[in-house]
Parts: sequence; structure tokens; C-alpha cells
Amino acid sequence: MISFVLGVEDLADTRFAVSPLHETVLSLRVLRDPGLSALHLPWRRSVLPRLGALDPGLLMSLVGRRHTLPDFLTPRPMSFAPAFDDELAAARRASPGLVRRDLLAAHAPDPLPEALRDAVDPDDEPVVRLRDTVCELLRRYWELAIEPAWPQMRLVLEADMTYRARQLAVGGARLLFADMHPNLRWHDGVLHIDKMIGRHRVTAAGRGLLLVPSVFAHKPAPPVSPDEPPMLAYPSRAVATLWAPSPAADATALASLIGAPRAGLLHLLAEPLPTVEIARRLRVTPSAVSQHLRVLYATGLVTRARDGRHVLYRRSSLGDRLTDRRRPAQITSL
Repeated sequence: MISFVLGVEDLADTRFAVSPLHETVLSLRVLRDPGLSALHLPWRRSVLPRLGALDPGLLMSLVGRRHTLPDFLTPRPMSFAPAFDDELAAARRASPGLVRRDLLAAHAPDPLPEALRDAVDPDDEPVVRLRDTVCELLRRYWELAIEPAWPQMRLVLEADMTYRARQLAVGGARLLFADMHPNLRWHDGVLHIDKMIGRHRVTAAGRGLLLVPSVFAHKPAPPVSPDEPPMLAYPSRAVATLWAPSPAADATALASLIGAPRAGLLHLLAEPLPTVEIARRLRVTPSAVSQHLRVLYATGLVTRARDGRHVLYRRSSLGDRLTDRRRPAQITSL
């Protein structure tokens, strides 16, 4: 069991953060052991073919036999939503001594895998090379495996934080931790984390508690080392919705939402067109077209750009998402 002793000031300084680097590192567990979470199998199947150019041996060696990970690769986020590059830069600044400590702790009591043996070299230079190689490998892995899905992942994480903030406001720390995970227990100012490999008690002593919701965490994940400030990555809510395929847009529903004439205009504007050309194709007056274009432009569904004497209108990316491009809508008169 690992315990965090939290005083009044620590509870006042309890905050949340989203961390792209944490998600990148924690996802390695699922990549190595798909049995950890069936929910992530669609993600794993889609990602594996993209990783051919990476060094899978070094990537997988970062995960200990008991699914532990080196703390230096998951530094404490210094803001609510740090950029991946900023977090990776913090990991690159880890001292050789810290890299040795964390890699050995993540794999204890087992020896380090062959790919990480440079970490026990008495000279610092091989350790620094290993650290930099691992960080560069994680950057490439992030770009291939996590970054494409990060916007959707962040929406899930932020929704979880909104829910947790309400729990805290309504019922205090007890309600905040009540349904976070069965392994968490709050009692008399101490947060107990059961079924942990580590057996230590950390007194926050004014350092607060940082909570990091995670898509890839299968259970609460505090730092392995007792020397780190209190931080807890925990499984986010609603992960099951993350990899579900999005339903195709329904042109009939779009017409019900914004009206058939404007829905028809959106389908027509897959290519840039001036008002007069739109009016010619629809056999209506340019003024009738202009009225609908003004509304579509004001709501961000179309963009416009000047080309000589004409203003060209085209569907925006938001308009693209609302439009089922595989099934053109029936264009009606305006």
C-alpha cells in the first residue's frame, strides 16, 4: 500500500492536469500487454502497423514485468495542460543518477533488460545517451500512436475532470475519491492506494496533490519512488466511448437542423464558388443565395476569400464534419 498524508493546505492545493506525455508512456503497457484492457484493442490494432520504423525492443523494455514505469519519463506537469514537447524537455533534463534510480526501481527486483544495461554504467555519458535515445523514441512514438487521437482523448479527460470537480465541490475529498477506483480509500486525511508494489507513506507537507486522469491507466498509478511529490494518475471515466466508430452524418438530420436550403448549400460548397455561380446552378437570385451564405459564414460553416471581383465561398472544416460527403443531399430551391 502507498499512502499520501494530506493536510488542510494540501487539500486546498489539490489540482488536476492533463498530460500528453503521461498518456504516451502509460500506453506502452497496453502495447506490451493487450490483456490489460480490452477497451483499447481497437487502438492497439490500428497503431501496431505504424510502428515498424521504431525500435520495439527499447520501447517495450521501459515497462517492468509488473507494469511499472520509470518516474523520470512521467514528470509532474507544471501547468494544467502542458505541451508534449515541454514535458519531454523536462524528461530530457533528468540527471543520470535519477535515470539510473528510476529504471532500476521500475524493474526491481529483476535485472534491467539488455536494451537498458547502459543505465548501470558507472560513467554518466552512456546513461545520458540512453536517456536521450529513449526520449527521442518516445517523441516519434507520440507522433505515430497518440497525437492523431489526442484531441478526442483530451475531451474525455476534461469531461472526467469536470465531473471530479463537481464531486469535490459537493462532497469534499471523501466524495472526490469515492468512485475514482476501488483501490483508493480516503480516511482521516490520508489517501490509501491499495494493491501497490510499493510500501511507503508520503507526507505531502505543503506540496499538494496532483491528479492526472488517464485514458490508459488501468488502476491508480502513483510515482514508484517515495521521494516524488504526491501525484496520482487514475483511470478516466468514459474511456469505452473513445474508440467507438463515429456514426455517419445524416443529411436528413442536417436539413432538420439548419433547414433544407442551407444544408443543400453546404453540400454544393465542396468546391469554392462565387455567389453568382451558386445562384445560376440553383436558378435563384444572387440576393437569395447571399442571405443564406451570410448565416452559414457567421456560424463558421463556410469560409470565404476574395478572387478578383468575386468572393468565393467554400465549406469549412466544421461544415465538412456536419456533411455526409458520401451521400449528397437533395438541393431544393431557396
